[in-house]
Amino acid sequence: MTQDEILDALHKVVQENKHYTTWTVSTPHLVALVNLAIEHEREACAKVCDVLAYHPEFASDATKLAAMAIRARGHS
Repeated sequence: MTQDEILDALHKVVQENKHYTTWTVSTPHLVALVNLAIEHEREACAKVCDVLAYHPEFASDATKLAAMAIRARGHS
């Protein structure tokens, strides 16, 4: 997601949940938090591929390539 997409999603969530207590968070802090969550989720997905790469039933170069591709998304 781009920063604009993140902010649009945030505005939508806030509008749909007006009964929650409001926080004041700067855009750079919010973007950093989202990027950190994305990084952690990306690594978790890549680790699933790593595990599958060594499982006898699923082992293949494709699972290794998938893990590498998932991790590479964070560097593009």
